[in-house]
Amino acid sequence: MKLHRVILALALVFALALTACQPAAPEPAGEEPAAEEPAAESEGPFRVAVVTPSTINDLAFSQSIYDALRAIQEERGAENFEFVISENLFVVDDAATAIRDYASQGYDLVIAHGSQYGTSLVEIAPDFPDTPFAWGTTVDTFQDQGINNVFAYEARSEEGGYVMGVMAAMMSESNIAGVVGPVETGDAKLYVDGFEAGFLAQNPDGRVNKNYIGSFSDVALAAEAANTHIQGGADILTGSAQMVVGAVGVAEENGVLWFASQADQTELAPSVVVASQVYHWEVVLRDILEKIEQGQLGGQAYAITLANGGQTIDFNPNFDIPEEVRARAEEVIEGIKDGSITIPLPDAE
Repeated sequence: MKLHRVILALALVFALALTACQPAAPEPAGEEPAAEEPAAESEGPFRVAVVTPSTINDLAFSQSIYDALRAIQEERGAENFEFVISENLFVVDDAATAIRDYASQGYDLVIAHGSQYGTSLVEIAPDFPDTPFAWGTTVDTFQDQGINNVFAYEARSEEGGYVMGVMAAMMSESNIAGVVGPVETGDAKLYVDGFEAGFLAQNPDGRVNKNYIGSFSDVALAAEAANTHIQGGADILTGSAQMVVGAVGVAEENGVLWFASQADQTELAPSVVVASQVYHWEVVLRDILEKIEQGQLGGQAYAITLANGGQTIDFNPNFDIPEEVRARAEEVIEGIKDGSITIPLPDAE
């Protein structure tokens, strides 16, 4: 019996030893924590720098680009879109310095908002081949000079000018309109040519007296030109560029009607501003920004028109525009949009 007990004890010890040698059963598997992905690098906001020849509250050319950038910022959110402006840089050399500085600071887009800045861009853009630039108002992207990082934009301002001319002809009692122009180039010339074409289309017996003062900024000279037109019998005045504030003041003093371009100028003289052709550069800026985000640096030209919403005719709500004039204006706007009205321009003849 003792031997039997010894054998049983030895068997038990052997069994325990075998059990100890077996691998431990795995513990119930729980969900392993997900591996941490490296945090995505923030690209930051899209940054735009702009150089303008006048102040951003000029109610004309420079304000038009400022208003457009504000519209883009509102659409995208201030956290996603930032812009800075160097304003009142009418002196080209000063503007060139600012453009080069912005490019060297790595802005995502540098805008030279002035036809006088073209020569500077030809020199600067090749030094920053990875920086997109935009130049207005023009259709020249300098690709024929081997430059591929410049966008161009312009306003087909003859369209709004034509509408204004038609309205002016219907409202003029003397059948004479006076135009205060800056330099005979770019959207300013297109506007003047369009205004004249619309005025004479509506009243072939009318007369449009034009005076290009040779400056975008000389307010006093613009006022002098306006006075000359009034002395010559004009009871309608219009003009383009930032210096027209001088002409608008003269129009108000003399009770002469004013038709505005580039921005809404109603607040300058609510009693005589009939309507304003307003630029909405955001229409082309949206596409330029998208192209840059897709990797395109330039080489494309844009235009704002009545059809694409880049131009609007804003009627002064406090001015009593005759019903037939308003109706005719709306008719002409639709005709330009659908192509049933073509605008004859001097260069096209």
